[in-house]
Amino acid sequence: MFNSLYRHFFKLDALSSFVALGIIVFSALTLVYSLRFMRGHKQLIQYYTYILFSALASILAVLSNNLILLLACWGFLGLTLYLLILMGEEQPAAAATAKKAFVIVGGSDSLMLLGIGILYFLTGTFWMDNIKIPLAGGGAGILPVAAYLCIAVACFAKAGAMPFHSWIPDCAETAPIPVVAFLPASLDKLLGIYLLARVSLHLFVMNQAMNTFLMVVGTFTIIAAVAMAMVQHNLKRLLGYHAVSQVGYMVLGIGTGNPIGIAGGLFHMLNNAVYKSCLFFTAGNVEYRAKTAELDELGGLAKSLPITYISCLVASLSISGVPPFNGFVSKWMIYQGLISSFQSSGSKVQALVSVFCLVVALFGSGLTLASFMKLLHAVFLGQRTNSQTQSSRNEVPLTMWLPCVILAALCVVFGIFAYQVPLKLFIFPAVEGVLFLGTWQAVVSTLLVGAGLILGLWLFNLKGVKPVMRQDTAFIGGEPVDLTEVRVTGTGFYDSVKNFGMLKSIYRKAETGCFDIYEQGKKLFSLSKVFQYLHNGVLPTYLVWMLLGMLGLFFVLAR
Repeated sequence: MFNSLYRHFFKLDALSSFVALGIIVFSALTLVYSLRFMRGHKQLIQYYTYILFSALASILAVLSNNLILLLACWGFLGLTLYLLILMGEEQPAAAATAKKAFVIVGGSDSLMLLGIGILYFLTGTFWMDNIKIPLAGGGAGILPVAAYLCIAVACFAKAGAMPFHSWIPDCAETAPIPVVAFLPASLDKLLGIYLLARVSLHLFVMNQAMNTFLMVVGTFTIIAAVAMAMVQHNLKRLLGYHAVSQVGYMVLGIGTGNPIGIAGGLFHMLNNAVYKSCLFFTAGNVEYRAKTAELDELGGLAKSLPITYISCLVASLSISGVPPFNGFVSKWMIYQGLISSFQSSGSKVQALVSVFCLVVALFGSGLTLASFMKLLHAVFLGQRTNSQTQSSRNEVPLTMWLPCVILAALCVVFGIFAYQVPLKLFIFPAVEGVLFLGTWQAVVSTLLVGAGLILGLWLFNLKGVKPVMRQDTAFIGGEPVDLTEVRVTGTGFYDSVKNFGMLKSIYRKAETGCFDIYEQGKKLFSLSKVFQYLHNGVLPTYLVWMLLGMLGLFFVLAR
């Protein structure tokens, strides 16, 4: 009987199994990191309880074969997200962010409920393996499209795709770092993209229009979020916007509609969870030692935090798509998916969309690298501040740097041995028919790069050959600068981006919440203040409204 219930309510296949395994791994690393980082927190028992419940609910959601069970676990995760964000040190800001996340994610959950209701109306079943609805034709009209869009919105909000993204940068800034690395950086990405892939591959038969919609959403998310990340001065908020930007690549890969692009999107989902968790953990290490996350107040931490620095450097190169790390391989597969989409397009419009998305995705990777050059310089390679304490000159404890090292090592292994390990074990079994348009010899390329570095170091230190070096005064704009009085943080250079042409007005509107769906929703519902004023709690006022209501009913019925 147990086996029968298990087979009905749960489905363990190649897609769900590797996502569930990822949830277990990231949960374990978060617990290890939290042992020291969260020590002394007033609600420590509740914290670990919420972490464990989140992991359990995530696994149940991934393995679920019943839409009602999926919805219940999905909604429960919104509650644990709210409770975990509330544990931030700055209570007013944490409470506001928790409310914002709960409204955006919870509101999208209501749309997911509507989508599931439409699916039941169309199919008469809640079992996912019995549902296969074409989005074009079939005589059902607009209902399949409505159902797909409702569920897709829930996926976008959970993963952080635009325009349902604004809770993630706020969460990154106010929530405890282990919470951010655990949910927005890893589990929420795994869940959101997993469900989007599940419904796109198994519950619906996609059409060209819907694939184009996903490609456009993914492309817009890439470029808009990375543009916002470039001008951030807070380390955690900068990483929060990059967590949004990387979702765009995943959605873009699934939107290509071909096996290589979909496989690339799923692989990027896994890679993002690896390097993004690593980046947030390293940010936690920096904040733990320096007592601040403001880039202008950081600098020169590479010598005092060498393990943290190397881990952050590897993760930064990975997220920027630099070979031979894992981020390059998954992005390279997504690019191949876009090229395949261009080659198989039946219309000029679709071909133009594919080319446009490819160009923007490549440009987004360049901007990502530029913003992480800013981060590495401002935090690790720049000048130290005079206010940095003696405690910031020591590496963090073992339980805090060990998860960073493990994740950084995975970035290397998943990049160099991509074909042998992650693609072979996790991705190819989940997506059939993957054909590469070209070959990437990761092992050979890595050996050549390593040989070049070793040769360069050998030549540099060769006896009898003295390198020509000179020391000169620093200057900015042709004017000499005394570095003992002027500190170059690396953030000021990127401020010029905010003042460039029409970008100036766009950034200004973004800072005022013009593109924040939550802030705009608050304005839309400002009408509620009128009803709040009329609902003053005075009994005679209610009696007057009752009388007016009765008169209105009599008038309507009398007609």
